[in-house]
Amino acid sequence: MSAETPLASVSTGSWQEQLRDAYRDPMALLHYLDLAHLGDRLGGDESFTMLVPRAFAAKMRPGDEHDPLLRQVLPLALEEEKPSNTFTVDPLAEATANRAQGLLHKYQGRVLLIAAGACAVNCRYCFRRHYDYQHGQAGRDRWQEALDYIAADASIEEVILSGGDPLLLADSQLDDLMTKLEAIPHLRRLRIHSRLPLVIPDRITAGLRRRLRASRLQGVFVLHSNHARELDEAVARALGDLADAGLRLLNQSVLLRGVNDQVEVLSDLSTRLWDMHVQPYYLHLLDPVAGAAHFDIPEREALELYHGLCANNPGYLVPRLVREIPGEASKTPLGLLG
Repeated sequence: MSAETPLASVSTGSWQEQLRDAYRDPMALLHYLDLAHLGDRLGGDESFTMLVPRAFAAKMRPGDEHDPLLRQVLPLALEEEKPSNTFTVDPLAEATANRAQGLLHKYQGRVLLIAAGACAVNCRYCFRRHYDYQHGQAGRDRWQEALDYIAADASIEEVILSGGDPLLLADSQLDDLMTKLEAIPHLRRLRIHSRLPLVIPDRITAGLRRRLRASRLQGVFVLHSNHARELDEAVARALGDLADAGLRLLNQSVLLRGVNDQVEVLSDLSTRLWDMHVQPYYLHLLDPVAGAAHFDIPEREALELYHGLCANNPGYLVPRLVREIPGEASKTPLGLLG
């Protein structure tokens, strides 16, 4: 992999300009972090390339090859190992849940709309890293099929915007989609799942805040943060703006080897989230997606960590430990050790 010349760690300009200026060459990121000697460990699936905004890279510790933020985004040769047949390209069997172009209906009362086919950061543990967004995304020209399905089923009360990352849509596109959803009378809630406030906080624009505040739908925003060091003051301001827009803020994390597999780290994350008015919501066991087995933590160890977190934190600072099992009616909670 060739090395581009590293630029300043944090880009300036609009959020779109910051996205264009993101690190895409792993060696450039390693040079910036004084870790060029790790170049011989790089690898991974060439179809799932690295993407790291500079605002996120600036939170990493130079010279620390074990940095938990770096570990989440650096493509390694470890991804090419095939530990067992349990790690697959569609670990949640989402192909069986498609009801319209880009629309998944897995759970009672809610549907998930894949509104964007890309993210602002490519997390190496992503369960959709092999997803065919070209054919499985409800792009703006294909929203109508999904909207017709939602309108025809009065039991659907909530639409979840996912992707990819739905906040990669321009404000005008989100406005258009929200207007169409608001016209469906039985919808009550709109949920947005996004990592963008963590990696490019400037994405939470004044226009986006105004549109979210004006919606008749109850707004829920689900952040995906795995480590307290992701949550700096710029992120706090972005989350505060979302709260001021009337959204309820939740966080879901993934339990990851070498990132947050210590009780103290999980406790610090919950505390930092609460300080930013975000409710710790879910702590997921890793979905067994091909290429991410080196992040896996066995269920027994996960339960021990969770037991420690419960002993360390008040109940409102303990997310629910869950696993997603294809075909089940909900996420499956994992109980405490006896």
